[in-house]
Amino acid sequence: MEFSFWNYVSTQWFWPIIGTGSRVTAPSMESTAWYTVISIWVGLILAFLALWFYTRSIRRRTREESETLIALARREADVIVQEERAKAELEIKQKEAEFRRLSDRQSLETELQLKQIAAREENLEHREIELKRRLAQLKEESETVQQQKEDLRLEALRLRRDREQLAGLSEEDIKRDLREELKTECQDELRHLRRDLLERSETEVQQEARRLLVTSMQRLTTRPTTDITATIVQLPNDDMKGRIIGREGRNIKCFEAATGTTLLIDESPQMVLISSFDPVRREIARVALEGLVADGRIHPATIEDFVDQARREVDSLVQLAGESAADQLRISSLSQPVIQLLGQLKFRYSYTQNVLDHSIEVALLCSMLASELRLDPAVAKRAGLLHDIGKAIDSEYEGSHALVGADFIRRHGEDPLVVNAVAAHHEEVKPESIYAGLVILADTVSAIRPGARAESMAAYIDRLDRLEKLACSLEGVQGAYAIQAGREIRVLVEPEKLDDHQASQLARTLRRRIEEELQYPSTIKVTVIREQRFTETAK
Repeated sequence: MEFSFWNYVSTQWFWPIIGTGSRVTAPSMESTAWYTVISIWVGLILAFLALWFYTRSIRRRTREESETLIALARREADVIVQEERAKAELEIKQKEAEFRRLSDRQSLETELQLKQIAAREENLEHREIELKRRLAQLKEESETVQQQKEDLRLEALRLRRDREQLAGLSEEDIKRDLREELKTECQDELRHLRRDLLERSETEVQQEARRLLVTSMQRLTTRPTTDITATIVQLPNDDMKGRIIGREGRNIKCFEAATGTTLLIDESPQMVLISSFDPVRREIARVALEGLVADGRIHPATIEDFVDQARREVDSLVQLAGESAADQLRISSLSQPVIQLLGQLKFRYSYTQNVLDHSIEVALLCSMLASELRLDPAVAKRAGLLHDIGKAIDSEYEGSHALVGADFIRRHGEDPLVVNAVAAHHEEVKPESIYAGLVILADTVSAIRPGARAESMAAYIDRLDRLEKLACSLEGVQGAYAIQAGREIRVLVEPEKLDDHQASQLARTLRRRIEEELQYPSTIKVTVIREQRFTETAK
């Protein structure tokens, strides 16, 4: 018979325990299987009871913890709800206060508007009443005038009939006599009235023009231009001159060929002078030479590199200067060639006055004068900015800078008004619009203002002396006087030697010689005076 663990347990432990205190003996081996089944069920029951108690205790602890967490969450939720409720109440109060303020302000504005409307309505009612009264008065006066006209017509008809009867004249003869009589009586008065009106109109026009010009000049505040045009490059020491010249002069020759300028190296300590008629080339040469001196390596290869770099830098400066001028004046739609030429004006001077600054100043003056005259300031400003653009064009183009500049901007699509204003600003062609007159005026004002085109006292005196000597060198001149700071020359001729026609020819000859032989800022007015005096003394 097989022996198992459960047989051992039942025989050694289970039945002795049950049979304790009794006379029960251990079962036989035949009943061991039955006892094994019973012991399994008892063990299962005991295990189930232990598991049930353990699970119950765990559920109880879990329930207690969950209730604790739920209570804590509820308290936190209550706190959050109270905070949000407080915030919402505060925001609601703020909105209500803001709404009340807006409502009160709108109410006040509405009341004010209603009062204004009421006042306007009352004013309109008063005006309507006054208008009706005036209409009635005018109607009465019109009826009175009509009646008086009718009475005068009847009286004139009666008088005409009486006069015809008395003089035996016809109606046409009487009308002719009356017209002649009135014409004779009123002729002197009409002449004086016409002269007064003309003088008054000319005076008023001059005063208005002076007022507009002074107002525009006062609005435009610019600094006097005193830039020096000499291009000088400082050197760290005199040994640098030999390095610039190079062996057998190869460095200086390469530099002059690359830049198109001339280097003047003399005994002046630690400096060289760059000479060229083209200011842009001078600027490129200056930038390249300063870079070479700072770098220290001076030979043909580095010279070409630095010149190319300087040319790109100057081109960038030129482009930036042109765009800056256009942006400063708020002028758009300028073509790139025009902007490039405007930028080149930055390096050009006219008697120490920078041409680009002068062009910007002329543009501002034109704009202000056009606004005062109720013209288009944009057209005037554009013409003022471009009036000297011909000074930046190469000398290959023949003609004055005004005509060359006008032709250039015409080919780049500028307005005909602007083209004519540029061409006529030195009166070489006939002005076709008032914009040309504005450019002429603004150009003159910008050129003759104090400090604009300064020159030394010695040069000023020498220029006036040469102007007077040139006038006195002509035949038949009795005396010549330079006035208006050298902008006008008055010439007195001998009336016995020259007649009026010859005096006119003298003025043209003097103008032509001044243009050919002298250098001067702006313009010079030539006035030739031929006067004869006859004096007698009564005794």
